[in-house]
Amino acid sequence: MDVGRKKLNVVFSTDCIKYPLTGIGRYAFELAQQLQQREEQIALTFLHGTKVRDSLAIASESAQTVQSIKRKLQKSKTVSEIYRLTFPIMKSFALRNFKDHIFHSPNYYLPPQVKHSIATFHDLSVFHWPQFHPAGRVHLMQKELHNTVKRASMLITDSNYTKEELMTFFGLDERKIAVAPLACNQQFHQRTEEQVKSVLNEYGLRWRGFFLYTGTIEPRKNILTLLRAYDRLPLIEKKNFPLVISGYKGWENEELFKLFHKGESEGWLRYLGFVPGKNLPALFSAANSFVFPSIYEGFGLPVLEAMTSGTPVICSNATSLPEVVGDAALQHEPEDVETLTSYLKMIVEDDSKRQLMINSGLVQAQQFSWSLCADKTIEAYQQVAKSL
Repeated sequence: MDVGRKKLNVVFSTDCIKYPLTGIGRYAFELAQQLQQREEQIALTFLHGTKVRDSLAIASESAQTVQSIKRKLQKSKTVSEIYRLTFPIMKSFALRNFKDHIFHSPNYYLPPQVKHSIATFHDLSVFHWPQFHPAGRVHLMQKELHNTVKRASMLITDSNYTKEELMTFFGLDERKIAVAPLACNQQFHQRTEEQVKSVLNEYGLRWRGFFLYTGTIEPRKNILTLLRAYDRLPLIEKKNFPLVISGYKGWENEELFKLFHKGESEGWLRYLGFVPGKNLPALFSAANSFVFPSIYEGFGLPVLEAMTSGTPVICSNATSLPEVVGDAALQHEPEDVETLTSYLKMIVEDDSKRQLMINSGLVQAQQFSWSLCADKTIEAYQQVAKSL
């Protein structure tokens, strides 16, 4: 029988699907939902922890209590070490009766001695930027990812850039890596001023009257370059179009602190801290533009969320970002302050350019969907199925 037409048995790991759904958890949940709709191609089973289930568990607020207990327990070095040594073995044991299945981990890690397995690598930040991971876990994470590469029948990445990274870093054959681009969830779409009014009022913001950045404040996100570029704008433009930053402060240094203080005291910087997920889509669609000067991204989902929301994007031309934005964004070298400032001015002053960017961004965003992500994932499953 042609493997491409054969119904595939797949066990999908759901450990990363936790409340609130962000990042990898969102990817795993959206992909699992799409795969469930492909009943003619896939018979899907789920592994959550060490339990195999027939249905996809829904992440809920009630799960937070369990997660907080787990986090407290894992602060104990002894408990953490026991967990590290035993949990993967327990997973392998749980999968012992599924030898004719393909096992997919959407979050890097694979248990030992599981044949026909696939893992999704979202980036290689644990190797390139180890300082942004818990110090005690970096060596362990690096070791486990090396193990995953050895164990996997195939790997999946979110972008061609990360595929190239994996090939170079681990010396892998390109045929061992499939690319399955991410997509936005359905909350991100164009909205009218009336539809976002309550959220804007909550934060004291004006429709199309601010630039937006969302993401953790850490060196690879390049916030210093953004603040330096913004500070060069005329004060009247800065006050009329303040920079709104949403995200955790994962890192600070003296210059960053000074620029934050200067911006807030002069009225051109609004730091919102963590913004609930329900409010973010409204901020994206209400912004004049979205600014994302990141130095390193495995995919760069926020720029896609902005384009889908009908908001122009200014971003760096680094790593995977050009793949996502195509020709729809204004792109600059990551540390080119002068060019970034000129782009900020252009968006404020040139309405026709801004509208062209909105239109091209919406067209570019249509290239990405969870359905496409599922299609590419199934192609990887079919490749592994040839060895079943």
